[in-house]
Amino acid sequence: MDKLLSMFTLQQTLNDSTSGQGWENGMTNKGKKINWQRCITMESAEMIDSFGWKHWKSIDQQTDYDNLQIEIVDVWHFVMSLVLMFNARSGAERVEELAQRIAKTPEFQGLSVEETLPFGSDEILLMRIENVMRLSLIPLSAEMVGAMIEEFFELAYVGGLNVTDLYRLYVGKNILNQFRQDHGYKEGTYRKIWEGMEDNAVMKRAWEDEPNMTPKELYQTLTALYPLA
Repeated sequence: MDKLLSMFTLQQTLNDSTSGQGWENGMTNKGKKINWQRCITMESAEMIDSFGWKHWKSIDQQTDYDNLQIEIVDVWHFVMSLVLMFNARSGAERVEELAQRIAKTPEFQGLSVEETLPFGSDEILLMRIENVMRLSLIPLSAEMVGAMIEEFFELAYVGGLNVTDLYRLYVGKNILNQFRQDHGYKEGTYRKIWEGMEDNAVMKRAWEDEPNMTPKELYQTLTALYPLA
């Protein structure tokens, strides 16, 4: 439960930082409307491009499982944001209670293992992704939010992510998002390709090379690797 609470806390902090206090009301501090459900829909669509699904183009494309896991974590940012928004509006429970309740679900418990989880078949993975997309397109309700959480954890399971893997990649992406904001992401000056490699992949490789890094050390590593010229 500690990892789950930590992720919700980090997401709240990230949203407060990027969108301003009160983003739960559906607007950023710059007056831009927020639509977390659309974020989930569009990010899930990007996830599908990890598969060689196009029968008319790149027919020999192999599934990019590394990118798939990164995209799963991207969707997790938006799922948590949706949950935090709905919880803030309903005032039903504190975030600690929210994390504790979610941690007891069978779907989350399925991720709470030490061994590495295998990938499901591409057919099952695509089905789970499309289930998440389908839920993102229906009206917001307690039932929808609950189903979204369950479906996301089912997706993470067949995507080979146990709780530790999900946590590590989430923290890595959280730090990368902070790094992006600090290096001109909103202004359009940030460079997403580093020496021929996308920054997501750079971050993932950095974690794999030094799995015991702290978030602060990861930020420092990204700073050292970021191309300045």
